[in-house]
Amino acid sequence: MAGVPAGLVAAGGLIGGYGVARWTKRRPLGGVALAAAGALAAKGWREKAGNGTAAVLGGLYVAAFAGSHPLAKKVGAWPSVFAVAGGVGLASWVLADRREG
Repeated sequence: MAGVPAGLVAAGGLIGGYGVARWTKRRPLGGVALAAAGALAAKGWREKAGNGTAAVLGGLYVAAFAGSHPLAKKVGAWPSVFAVAGGVGLASWVLADRREG
């Protein structure tokens, strides 16, 4: 995953997972995309910042997915997904991606 920020992978997984689920009308396919991106992002977080930070960011990734659902009821589905993806991307940059490696 050299050169690709883990936060970009994680944000892309949240956005892509929702998009896949919505456009295919198969939520499990969206879940596969979400999980695959999360696993790849976790690998990047571990490499850059260690296991503890990877665990924190992994927990945030899952919380963002879960939190996007109630947020969507207030602001709409896509705005909710983009908001949580941005939050995860920013947290990833602060805690891991800006490090040299």
